Amino acid sequence: MTVTARETGPHDQASSGRQARPLLLDVDVHPLFLPRDILPRLPEPWRTRYANENSGRGGARAIHDYPRWRNGGFRIDAAVPGGPPGSDIDVLRAQLLDEYGTDIAILIPLTFALEGPADYKAALCRAINDWLAQEWLNRDPRLRGSLNVPFDSPDLAVAEIERFAGDPRFVQVMVRGDTQSEWGDKKYWPIYRAAEAADFVAMCHVGGEPGNHYRGSGAPSYYLEQHVWLHMPVERLAMSMICEGVFDAFPRLQVALVEACLTWSGPLQWAMDAAYAVAGNDAPQLSRLPSEYFREHFWLSTQPIEEPDNPRHLVKSIEFAQLTDRVMFSSDYPHWDFDSPVKALPAAMPAAMRGKIMGENAARLYARRLNRG
Repeated sequence: MTVTARETGPHDQASSGRQARPLLLDVDVHPLFLPRDILPRLPEPWRTRYANENSGRGGARAIHDYPRWRNGGFRIDAAVPGGPPGSDIDVLRAQLLDEYGTDIAILIPLTFALEGPADYKAALCRAINDWLAQEWLNRDPRLRGSLNVPFDSPDLAVAEIERFAGDPRFVQVMVRGDTQSEWGDKKYWPIYRAAEAADFVAMCHVGGEPGNHYRGSGAPSYYLEQHVWLHMPVERLAMSMICEGVFDAFPRLQVALVEACLTWSGPLQWAMDAAYAVAGNDAPQLSRLPSEYFREHFWLSTQPIEEPDNPRHLVKSIEFAQLTDRVMFSSDYPHWDFDSPVKALPAAMPAAMRGKIMGENAARLYARRLNRG
């Protein structure tokens, strides 16, 4: 499938004629699975273990142990009979794909807490990936998937990556937020090697319960804390991967930081370069400035997007960070803070930058996988 802009459809605002419209690619859509989706895809003894862990749960497994907004953090209108918001592909089609004319939506099934033996976590990942492929990707050509892998068992993670390497419907591998070591640790390099070989993007989406470890601060008491905190772990992810030399070892590897805000990226680059100027010998494996690695290997998404009093300041912050070609639109459907493609970006944003963010940048990032189909 070659990714190009399509002709205007009924959803567009053009009043007459048929004309090219900008590509719309949404990089953050969350389908939710139920125990009934996973159990038939698990072998024993893991089926019994999963059934016991989810006994009595009629809906999706709870993933938040501290106060959240009402309705579990989801859009009320996305709820469906017999399941939580995000569990019905027909509702997602109507509310997202068809309503806004989304060309491609990248699905991210969230598993914030994978606990238990390595083989159990690997079996869960296989079941989730199979469910995503069979129940979602098979049913709409506009959907693409993210692979869940048991990140702290690199051999098992690599096996799962290789299992789907030839399936162009999957475009990325999820880098978990609850890893036992820092993300640049050479323990994880086999995963990055396999991802690079298959042209998979490495994607990190943090959030959720204390499975993300909240290193150094403990779990938040309020949802306000957690929501604003989202970008802090990924700053550490970026620094760890850069300082450990991941990108010199795997120069084609690209990393998407999804649902992690934007405006911190410029100050982080400045801070890393300033420290490198006086302590560069502490990271002898680096051959360039840390900011250069950041701008060549990291991509950000728009949701949640900062909203300064002066919208032009958001535009300036993206330009100052030199990331106008690296920011991608994300809706975060079906959560309460869903961003409509029509309203997500400020009116003050230049048309050229808007076109890049709404689809062109993501199309470049995922081109190798998208164009395999």
